[in-house]
Amino acid sequence: MLQSDRIQFRKMVSEDIEMYHKWRNDMDVMMTTSPFLDVYSLAETRDFVEQVILHSSNSKCYIMEAKATSMAIGVVSLINIDAKNQNAECVIDIGEKEYWGKGYGGEALRLLLNYAFLELNLHRVALKVFSFNEKAVHLYKKLGFKQEGWSRENLYRYGKWHDVIHMGILKDEFVEHLSKDNQL
Repeated sequence: MLQSDRIQFRKMVSEDIEMYHKWRNDMDVMMTTSPFLDVYSLAETRDFVEQVILHSSNSKCYIMEAKATSMAIGVVSLINIDAKNQNAECVIDIGEKEYWGKGYGGEALRLLLNYAFLELNLHRVALKVFSFNEKAVHLYKKLGFKQEGWSRENLYRYGKWHDVIHMGILKDEFVEHLSKDNQL
């Protein structure tokens, strides 16, 4: 099991679908992470989880749990894993709002990157972040991600257009960053 000081990851299972459904239909949760703001039926969520998450050959999805309570607080994933070119995209959602702003996202992403680079031997991990999500952009830069580009005015939120920022980190950048922070 992947774990750090305060969190642990476990594989997502069918029994998690209702909890994931709750997060997926919470507009506060999805506002900063999902380009599609929609309300999904439980059947739609079940189909999505079964097809895209549980039975995907090119993704790894984990439920993030608070270690002290084993409470599920979010989901982290490596998606679009390309074994030949050793790269993937990462996604993180903290669904339980009482865990927002307390460092769990950074801890989870550090743990996921450690797994991606040091266990799966990936060369590059990318992500997309909405330009108005300044806290996330700051966190990703702090972890060593570099802005690689953007899709201009690609997202409509809060009555105006926003960019989607494309960021990435290479294995050697991650290892160097960790060794500077003495976290390797």
